[in-house]
Amino acid sequence: MRIEIVAVGTELLLGQIADTNSAWLGEHLAAAGIGSHFHQAVGDNHQRMVLAFRTALARSDGIIVCGGLGPTHDDITRDAIAEVMNVPLERDEELVARISSMFTSRGREMPPSNLRQADVPKGATIIPQTKGTAPGLICPLGHKVIYAVPGVPYEMSDMFDRGILPDLQHRMSENEEATGVIASRVLRTWGMSESGLADVLAGHIGELDVPAGNATIAFLASGIEGIKVRVTVRADDPDAATGLLDAEETEIRRILSDAAGDVVFGVDGEAIEHAVARALAVEGLTLGLAESLTGGLASSRLVNVPGASRWFRGSVVCYASEVKFDVLGVPKGPVVSEEAATAMAEGARRVLGADVGLSITGVAGPDPQDDQPPGTVFVGVARPERATEAVGFTVPGDRERVRQYATIAALDLLRRTVGSEGSPPSARIFGR
Repeated sequence: MRIEIVAVGTELLLGQIADTNSAWLGEHLAAAGIGSHFHQAVGDNHQRMVLAFRTALARSDGIIVCGGLGPTHDDITRDAIAEVMNVPLERDEELVARISSMFTSRGREMPPSNLRQADVPKGATIIPQTKGTAPGLICPLGHKVIYAVPGVPYEMSDMFDRGILPDLQHRMSENEEATGVIASRVLRTWGMSESGLADVLAGHIGELDVPAGNATIAFLASGIEGIKVRVTVRADDPDAATGLLDAEETEIRRILSDAAGDVVFGVDGEAIEHAVARALAVEGLTLGLAESLTGGLASSRLVNVPGASRWFRGSVVCYASEVKFDVLGVPKGPVVSEEAATAMAEGARRVLGADVGLSITGVAGPDPQDDQPPGTVFVGVARPERATEAVGFTVPGDRERVRQYATIAALDLLRRTVGSEGSPPSARIFGR
């Protein structure tokens, strides 16, 4: 069964609020094994809403409409649905009494405009309201259906669980449709471009495209968070889905590792700082930072990790050259260089009493510095019983993007190099 989500509200089109309802519904429909191939957003205009609903019904088995069930003049979802159904609106006196009692229980008198929320398209049934004044609607159109729920997220999710999902499952059971589970897992990468990842994984993706394939792979470029590889599977139950996702993750990691090394740093919500924390904890190492270019961005990300005080000693934000010289012991001379990054890493390790020192220096722009153009970055890593090393690279973008890219690139380099088995700093850190 295919369900289309239609978000109603001019404020969505104007960018005044984000459409979180469609994302929530898409995730929960997938978890129930129900496909959602299209999402729409439409403003509070009767004719355009009717067109959106008819378009959705032409290509889907049902619609979930979010929003437009309030009491004001621009809440016209009921009217548009009634036109699509070719039926009149009928006032439900039981709903009138229920809405009125909600106001009475709060010591208030119900405004006359709230009576509109008791108008129901003929032939529809309601999803009783428990958290607000607007009831939801279940509106059959032959073998298809329109569901309407309020746009308030906690009201919408409550009505989905109580009314929409049970009705969908009943319809699928009547049609002898398998429900199953659709599940996804996101592998987060740094060091390869989106096209590079696609090329390396092309052969494996081709194998998944055979008839009856039960897994798909997609790519999402996420800017300063790297490239995400999303794996989606369909299975009979959650355990089977987990097994398929585990197998796909293992194979994707193997293919990428053979081609480019350890470019996968996290899964789902694991950011680069969590990967660094894990790597340091495994080796039992502490970390000290020296930040110039990034101005504290790296240390700010690291302290987002609960328990960071167990392995993170602190950071010296040495933005001025004199601080590099006087506090960290960097030799006088250019501060945007491999030599400066090396000395900064060693200084951070010494001054902060850490096992590992990480340094970041460079040029954010817009002007050059030390004969280096904007976007130039040098990262140094000082580790136990190893020679301190530094690597330079160039990142694109304006001042803010240079600082953000430098932060994740430096943290990913640290992730790869800490411990006895780490890769050298020459590992790929900003792929094309």
